[in-house]
Amino acid sequence: MDLLDALRAESGIVAVVGAGGKKTTLYALATRAAGGRAPRAVVTATVRIPIFDRHVESVAVTDDPIAALERTTTWPVGVVPEREGDRYVGYETETVDALAAADVADVVFVKADGARTREFKAPDDREPQLPRRVDTVIPIASVHAVGTPLSEESVHRPARVAAITGRDRGDPIRPVDVARVLASERGGLKGVPDGATVVPLLNKVDDADLQATAEEIAEELLARAPAVSRVVLARMIADDPVVDVVEA
Repeated sequence: MDLLDALRAESGIVAVVGAGGKKTTLYALATRAAGGRAPRAVVTATVRIPIFDRHVESVAVTDDPIAALERTTTWPVGVVPEREGDRYVGYETETVDALAAADVADVVFVKADGARTREFKAPDDREPQLPRRVDTVIPIASVHAVGTPLSEESVHRPARVAAITGRDRGDPIRPVDVARVLASERGGLKGVPDGATVVPLLNKVDDADLQATAEEIAEELLARAPAVSRVVLARMIADDPVVDVVEA
């Protein structure tokens, strides 16, 4: 299945949250959208994001992203308000809402939280930073987290994950633990506005054993989250990243 179709990421504001492949997913979606039916594809953030110039045609550092996009002729394009060292700063969520409402882009892909390169996470009190007009939210987790200890080495904010799952620090992460976090309103569903579509993504499904693990997570997640109707299994570094789509 096409990645945009699988993740229901063809238009509007699409926000990625979680851990284990957010940036890779953002760039893959933007490239595919710009080359197809949503050519005016934009990458931005409401939190800090590493420099991503090589993943788009250009990046405009601007306080007026609407004006910058009105002048854009090559896509996909990034818009950010400021650079600080090796990262860009994110916009306020209201700015992204206004950008989407201005009809200067077909689809706006947004990094809406951070994970410090970990495989799995739960959000803190200030996360995620979701625009009010968000159409699709993609909570991400890496299946590589399964079997690793619930610790800071592979988990961002392990205490928050422990609070959702009931597990102790240092316990091995189980498929059900990943499902619980992604299905929780303190986890993958945190802050999602009414009416937004949620499509969880299980990333790094690199072989048959990991696919079996991902399928177990997906089935458990669908059973726990009635608002979720599909879970995408993927290997986002692949040319054809969608491994499978598990539906309720």
